[in-house]
Amino acid sequence: MGCTQCLDYHSGLGALIPLFLGRVNEAVGLRSRVVVEGIDRAGMRALLKACGLIDEEFNRPFVGVVNSWNEMHPGHKHFRQIAEAVKEGIRLAGGVPFEFNTIAICDGIAQGHQGMCYVLPSREVIADSIELVAQAEQLDGLVFLAACDKIVPGMLMAMLRINVPSIMVTGGPMLPGVFKGRSLAVYEIREAVGLYRRGLLTEEEFREMEDCICPVVGSCSMMGTANTMSCVAESLGLTLPGCATTHAVYSKKLREAKLSGIQVMRLIERGVKPSDIITDRSFENAMRVVVAVGGSSNALLHIPAIAHEIGIRITLDDFDRVSRTTPHLVDLKPSGPYTLKDLDDAGGIPAVMKELSPLLHLDERSVMLCTLRDILKKAKNRNREVIRSLDNPVHEEGSLAILRGSLAPNGAVVKQTAVSPSMRVHTGPAKVFESCENAVQAILDGKVQRGDVVVIRYEGPKGGPGMREMLAATSVLVGMGLGDSTALVTDGRFSGSTRGPCVGHVSPEAASGGPIAIVQDGDLITINIDERKLDLHLSEEEIKRRLANWKPPAPRVTRGYLARYAEAVTSADQGAILKRG
Repeated sequence: MGCTQCLDYHSGLGALIPLFLGRVNEAVGLRSRVVVEGIDRAGMRALLKACGLIDEEFNRPFVGVVNSWNEMHPGHKHFRQIAEAVKEGIRLAGGVPFEFNTIAICDGIAQGHQGMCYVLPSREVIADSIELVAQAEQLDGLVFLAACDKIVPGMLMAMLRINVPSIMVTGGPMLPGVFKGRSLAVYEIREAVGLYRRGLLTEEEFREMEDCICPVVGSCSMMGTANTMSCVAESLGLTLPGCATTHAVYSKKLREAKLSGIQVMRLIERGVKPSDIITDRSFENAMRVVVAVGGSSNALLHIPAIAHEIGIRITLDDFDRVSRTTPHLVDLKPSGPYTLKDLDDAGGIPAVMKELSPLLHLDERSVMLCTLRDILKKAKNRNREVIRSLDNPVHEEGSLAILRGSLAPNGAVVKQTAVSPSMRVHTGPAKVFESCENAVQAILDGKVQRGDVVVIRYEGPKGGPGMREMLAATSVLVGMGLGDSTALVTDGRFSGSTRGPCVGHVSPEAASGGPIAIVQDGDLITINIDERKLDLHLSEEEIKRRLANWKPPAPRVTRGYLARYAEAVTSADQGAILKRG
């Protein structure tokens, strides 16, 4: 489709409204008709009238507004206002909005304790809960409101699974905190714990930093998992252009929300579903954006899970191929100096994709009812220090590297752009811990030395259960001055704010009898990012001997959702999706 059919996301609303009013009743194939049409549907209409509907509204599309508002989640606390703007847009375009909610857990609040076991598993609950409502009530279209780590991928999974006309509004980053004239993100207060323990930060300074580091609502102001997945949603073509980096407190976010409400009606009118937009090439575009902006290693869990919902298989090899052939263009916190505000001011994801355009599939469609090529005609890079060009990258390769070897036969991941050159190849003795908490205490007690390889196991999807983030351990390593000399290897995962030589998603995990289960203190481990290797310095015979003597530990959880999750979840290298049937 030509650019004349592409919604100008900087325009006013007036020219758009006539596209729908007076025409919306002509829409074909509205699912909601099964709920409200016919004399035998009088009971359903009566119940909807109890909610305030009038007869004329029964002729209009019913649009679900999927809200993940949460009073204990800074990334989602502003969503009531955003939902109202979305509903205004739907009404302006002739639809009937119905807001409903799903859960949202803040990864940051769940860090460093057993609560983190529940965070990754919440992704599936989010997707399932949305499917239940949308299918039970036969909604004609959906607008998804999400901002943070598991909520964005969970909603994208639901969007592709349900496959009705849909659009996503991502909630936007928070503004960076400022401490002593420096822009900060929340991971820096976690690292400051070690600085405080070493006497390099006073208690007064520590408290001042804590008070100012999260100044407003929004997703954390760094390229962590939350903003990585918002960038994925945009680069897949499932949001308005620029939406991923528009900050939560900007009025532009409300305008984006209203325009998204209007645009979903346009999608309904034309019968355009996610399956009409998303292809394997769309996912390749998204992966290139992820590695170009220094995206989180959690994308390796979420992108395959999203693709799985539409029958597309994304493997670790796909990520490694894309990362090897995509330069790192944007050096954002936690590993670089720039914030999400810097990226937004420079032109956001459209500007990044314009720089990447020779590597992208430009004829992929979007919810704008035009192609990526059309959208990028309007994109501008306003700061070439923040968003580099292909011939002047931060690094020649993208942010993620897949490692394999005797310690990770099925693969592991490292955010290579966050690793100093001196640690890209490292051999050291293992210090083995059965949980993140034990590792953190040992680091704080000085029991981990420069050159060690900290191994944290039984933290995988099955063994955790729930595959916790090891942010508490990585932050303490940095704060204790070990971040540039000590590696960490785990079958768990990392926060997007992790930096340093940290290798996660080791597969098979310990609970499934992977080689990480038989590592002992003092065993030498080699991490070689350049050669994509992760090896345990034991003979093949010794590894087989130890595995033959290994016995799986008793499950940590035997009841409730986590017990069911542990029985059904697949390995990290498969996206930690749930087995079907």
